[in-house]
Amino acid sequence: MHPAPYARHAAVAALAALLFTAAVGCAPQPEEKASAPASGTTASTCAGSGLDTKSSGKLTVATDEPAYEPWFKDGKPANGEGFESAVAYAVAKKLGYARSAVVWQSVPFNKAFAPGVKTFDFDINQVSISAERKKAVDFSSGYYDVRQAVVALKGSAAAKATGLADLRNVKLGAQVGTTSLDYIDDVVKPKRDAAVYAKSDQVKSALENGQVDAVVLDLPTAFYVTSAEVTDAKIVGQFENQGGTPEQFGLVLDKGSPLTSCVSKAVDALRADGTLAKIEQQWLSDAVDAPVLK
Repeated sequence: MHPAPYARHAAVAALAALLFTAAVGCAPQPEEKASAPASGTTASTCAGSGLDTKSSGKLTVATDEPAYEPWFKDGKPANGEGFESAVAYAVAKKLGYARSAVVWQSVPFNKAFAPGVKTFDFDINQVSISAERKKAVDFSSGYYDVRQAVVALKGSAAAKATGLADLRNVKLGAQVGTTSLDYIDDVVKPKRDAAVYAKSDQVKSALENGQVDAVVLDLPTAFYVTSAEVTDAKIVGQFENQGGTPEQFGLVLDKGSPLTSCVSKAVDALRADGTLAKIEQQWLSDAVDAPVLK
């Protein structure tokens, strides 16, 4: 005996419904979108917990020792005072690190940008960005536009210089590996080789002791040296930027560091929101507008 027609139709409908439900259950479901980062933070990879730092949960920052004004104060980079100390902590904050999570490390100036794996996450030590240095290390965006200046003892022949030609016959000195030394060799082109020193304090001592006629320093340092350390010296003048591009200090990182992009974003954000300008005004506002040497 065959079932009634309506019974057969009901059975087919039930089977179809069952097959449809199974098909839907096996079909791939659309992926859920990742939630956006919380307001005020960068992408997750640029937040503190997502950064591949040398020490988990810490940000290791390096600079030279001793650390001089106006870049640092009282020789203590960790106190947050001085232009570069303040910049370092501002960058750390943008990256999501509290002040207590910043660890300072001493690294000689010339070793900071030498080839080789670094022990720090970034170094801040008035290191000028250059194509040559970029072969060995990464740089962040520039955090300070700087010019180089000539400092000489008052009353000396070098102190009377008004142009590059007047400096070619004097004995000049600078720190090894610096843009200051490059300006002596490439811009002034003196008749005598420059005296080269390992540390910035040795440069100042050489000037004070008459071992050189004049030294080349970045302008803010030149102002501090003449106003507080070698007070019988004066700023003779400053050099024009070479090639139409301003010289800039940048944070130094390992070549190919996974942090470079995030650190640059932090510096760019600090420039855009006016923080860098405020820090500069606080710590470097006394730097004079010295005459340009041509």
